Amino acid sequence: MVVVTPSPPSSSRPSPAPVVQYKRADLADDLQAEARALGRAVDASVYSPELIARKHGSQPLKALRRSVEILTALGGFALKLGIDQRRGKLEENMKKRAGELRRIFTRLGPTFVKLGQGLSTRPDLCPPDYLEELAELQVHDALPTFPDAEAFACIERELDLSLESIFSSISPDPIAAASLGQVYKAHLRYSGQVVAVKVQRPGIEEAIGLDFYLIRGVGKLINKYVDFITTDVLALIDEFACRVYQELNYVQEAQNARRFKKLYADKADVLVPDIFWDYTSRKVLTMEWVEGTKLNEQVAIESQGLKVLDLVNTGIQCSLRQLLEYGFFHADPHPGNLLATPDGKLAFLDFGMMSETPEEARFAIIGHVVHLVNRDYEAMARDYYALKFLSPDVDVTPIIPALRDFFDDALNYTVSELNFKTLVDGLGAVFYQYPFDVPAYYALILRSLTVLEGLALYADPDFKVLAASYPYFAKRLLTDQNPYLRDALIELLFKDGKFRWGRLENLLQQGSKDRDFSSKDALQPVLKLLLDPNGEELRLLVIKEAVRVSEAFALGSVVDTYNSMPEFMRSLVFNGNGNGGPLTMNPTELESTLELRDQVSRIWSLLQSSESFDPAILQPIAQVLQQPEARRLGGRVAGGVGQRLAARFLQQLLRATTPSPSPVP
Repeated sequence: MVVVTPSPPSSSRPSPAPVVQYKRADLADDLQAEARALGRAVDASVYSPELIARKHGSQPLKALRRSVEILTALGGFALKLGIDQRRGKLEENMKKRAGELRRIFTRLGPTFVKLGQGLSTRPDLCPPDYLEELAELQVHDALPTFPDAEAFACIERELDLSLESIFSSISPDPIAAASLGQVYKAHLRYSGQVVAVKVQRPGIEEAIGLDFYLIRGVGKLINKYVDFITTDVLALIDEFACRVYQELNYVQEAQNARRFKKLYADKADVLVPDIFWDYTSRKVLTMEWVEGTKLNEQVAIESQGLKVLDLVNTGIQCSLRQLLEYGFFHADPHPGNLLATPDGKLAFLDFGMMSETPEEARFAIIGHVVHLVNRDYEAMARDYYALKFLSPDVDVTPIIPALRDFFDDALNYTVSELNFKTLVDGLGAVFYQYPFDVPAYYALILRSLTVLEGLALYADPDFKVLAASYPYFAKRLLTDQNPYLRDALIELLFKDGKFRWGRLENLLQQGSKDRDFSSKDALQPVLKLLLDPNGEELRLLVIKEAVRVSEAFALGSVVDTYNSMPEFMRSLVFNGNGNGGPLTMNPTELESTLELRDQVSRIWSLLQSSESFDPAILQPIAQVLQQPEARRLGGRVAGGVGQRLAARFLQQLLRATTPSPSPVP
């Protein structure tokens, strides 16, 4: 650690920034400090294809030199692929070539490292071997550090303060380095607090702008002349470049961190570091230092008495909230950005690359899960329109058999047995085969869940991320008031005109495992629909099901009474027909009826067992029963049960009074 000694005041050097107690600062102080940081980043660059074309198009020699460097590296790689194809060894050498491409991207510098990281999340663009190899770039950038003197000069220039006025000490070398910058550990002079100071690589914006100018030229040629690539490559390049340029603005990253903290650090086991706005600019980011162990260092984590699986489960639950609850999520959650703190929290770092899931897509994803459970592959294929995976003019008919072939096999496993990576890889093969254009948000969240499962498998080879995710899905379906999710729940429970009590029981069992589950909110979406003017179809299904349930309890009571009688009383009561039982029923039908009664009883017990149970959960049913229409509904239920019971008793009576046929002489 380098100790920085304060220098005498200089007329050319401003005085240090006002002391702000960040941990206890009120909102006004924090907003003022953020406003000052925004002022320092007012000239931050925004990605514009037109601007980079004007700038770098006017420097033909520089562009030519870089083009030769890129084409030499990638041209040699393309030549090897061509030779592999001619020799029929494309599949055999795929893993080897993927490793070569990763090393080429590393040599070509930050833009291509970022490009490789982006491609590692795109199953619609890359085969599985390439996805796996390029994912290594998420953890190991392998780029050299830049001189510390340049980093310290950048801090002073950006903040317009001397280094010694900000820090009492700072590490002589970077603690970590990545594609866009490197990080130092320091102590703030005014408070002594330990902070992480990220400093941007010098000249990085110029280099990235030139690379994207050249890459866009290649993208135009691919769109125009390469027919077998159906994805709009130019649009992908622009989308990716826009994200990278956002990463170059560290004030934007600080705002991302603040928003992420507000949304997700409300849970006791999630930690997001604080931002020190007065020491943050477009090229310098100062944030709270987090002491912790990388999530992929299992031995070090467990030596502290912590469990990797507990931390992974925290990560999964947070990822699901990011994807499906608020839609704002961390788009770069590799193991290096996830730390286990000594007190067992999961800390998120590096908020440069964030993304958002559109609201309609969040609900469509849950609906997609429902269609998967129902094995409704035609509906699944249509979901890809809503998810923006397919353009409206694409015919999904050929895709349906591919989905059926893959999922019929995959769904033979239970949720607890199904490996998420296998599912993603198999679905990725379908995406790669057909004209899918997977949105960046979807590909990134799939990659993050795959990474979390991979980390967990080191600790427990039997861990399955789908089993860990299911309680969250169940809770959302049972409690969310959104009409789309309400319809998805009804579609899941009422299939083929029948109510699936087993599914409801399973949803309640799984949902109750989620720490935020509340039984008083369970089934409220369905119960409220009973009061809705548009709920007539559901009310008819409820009437039909109420008849079945009432009959099951009535018959179950008779059967229980019969089974509790001594043998001689059975013969007396049922006219000597002790073997036939109280009612004449097919054994399979009787078993099904009693199972229905037991399922409903178990479901009621599940609701009652929750600490948050409130009998008012059934208030919508009570409200329905108070309506004139409901009295007719009650009469129809009672009438239906009465008719069915009367028919069964009459059948039993006729059987008891009909004489047995005489033996034939």
